[in-house]
Parts: sequence; structure tokens; C-alpha cells
Amino acid sequence: MKYGGEALPDTTTIPEIKITPTSKRVRALLGGVTLVDTQNAILVKEGPRPPRYYVPIADITQECFTSTPHTTVCPYKGSASYWTIAAGGKSVENAAWAYRDPAEIVGAIKGYLSLEWAAADQWLEEDEVVIVHPRDPQVRVDVIESHRRVRVEVDGVVLAETRRARFLFETGKVTRYYIPRDDVAMDFLEASDKGTACPYKGAAKYFSVRTPTRFHADLVWYYTDPLDECLKIKDMLCFYNEKVDLLSVDGPSET
Repeated sequence: MKYGGEALPDTTTIPEIKITPTSKRVRALLGGVTLVDTQNAILVKEGPRPPRYYVPIADITQECFTSTPHTTVCPYKGSASYWTIAAGGKSVENAAWAYRDPAEIVGAIKGYLSLEWAAADQWLEEDEVVIVHPRDPQVRVDVIESHRRVRVEVDGVVLAETRRARFLFETGKVTRYYIPRDDVAMDFLEASDKGTACPYKGAAKYFSVRTPTRFHADLVWYYTDPLDECLKIKDMLCFYNEKVDLLSVDGPSET
């Protein structure tokens, strides 16, 4: 069973819910048609889930939304009503919902509606495209240069060794180490078809690693066109800390 576009949550505990107003202009488009255009969106974050936009019902393009009889019940938000979205020759069933009489804990979402992120072709904050999900205002990403020695080994092979890494610190995540390609044993890397996206860093591409003894799929990723906040990692390579045999960071910074 689903509620609000997501799997029914554990009813034994109520997750921490943060509701944050934003003054950013937020737009959602489908088939080239604007579904939402608002300067009064709020971000709703429920426990560990990514934040979700709720937008004033008054700021949606009404003719693109058709009410349906579908309803769901969330144990801590209340009963949700649904709309099907149709625009630009495309239609997505029950892709928007609202809590017309929400529980007191989320009373601020009364009069607001949320959309499945994938129901829109494009989301924008001001005039910049946002991917994957809205950025959490509580998450910070810092890319910092370091001269500490970073060494990566897999199957007894030294795949990287550098004192020119850039350390990426992201709130709530493990530290990642981005290494210049000149300091990576590229002969062991093979291009992969895998691609992922991050709302804070951009679209990532991958390499697999083939050592004399094993093949390791999608062990390395990189950003050819990172978002402005992470330009310092452009084209640098990052190894999965959790999947390599050794990723060591030694000694104090040398300047």
C-alpha cells in the first residue's frame, strides 16, 4: 500500500518531520507545459527520506490537474486526495496529492499539494534545473584540497596514490576522495554504461576495474560536468571506500 506516492511507513514511530518555507521560485514542467509556478513552496522532510516540495494549490495550473477518486491514509499526516496530471500530450495517473485536513503535526501543509518528482519532465529553482530531488537546506557539500597521501588498493594492485586529492565532505555521508587521473592506474579501468545523478553534485559516469585476478563492476565514478558548487571535482576519480581492499589516508597535510 502507498500513501503520498511512497510506501506506507512504519506506524510504530512518527518520524521527525521538518517543514521549511523557501523563497525560491519553484517550477515543474511536463511536455513543455508549466504545471507549477510558485514563490511560496515549502520543503517537507520526513525522517531519512529526501525532502519533497509542497506547493500552494492556488499556484498550480488548474487545467492540468484532474481530481480522481483515489485516496490513501498516512498514519501521521491523515487522508490524502489525488489528481491525475496531463500536459503536453503526456498523462500521469494519481501523480499529485494533498492532505485537505492534515494532522496537527503537519498542519502547515494544509492548502498545499505535492507531485511525484518523476511526474514532471523538469524541475527548476529560479532558472536552474534541479535533479533527483530538492536539495536539503540542512545538507552542505564542501570540496577541500589536501596534500595528505591517499592510496587505493584492490586485489594487491595499487590503483591510485596521490597527494593531490580533493576531499568531499557531505553532511551525513562518508568522506569521499577525488583523485586526479594522472595519479590513477588507468590501464586497470574500463568504461561502464552505468550512470547516476546527485542533486548536489550532478550526473556521474562510472568505470569498472579489472585486475589480473578479478573484475569489479562500477567501482569508480566521476563528474564531467558537475554543478557549480562542486566544480573542483570535475573529471577527478572517486573509488568506493566500502568496496576497495584498502583506502588509506596518511599523515598530516603537507603544504
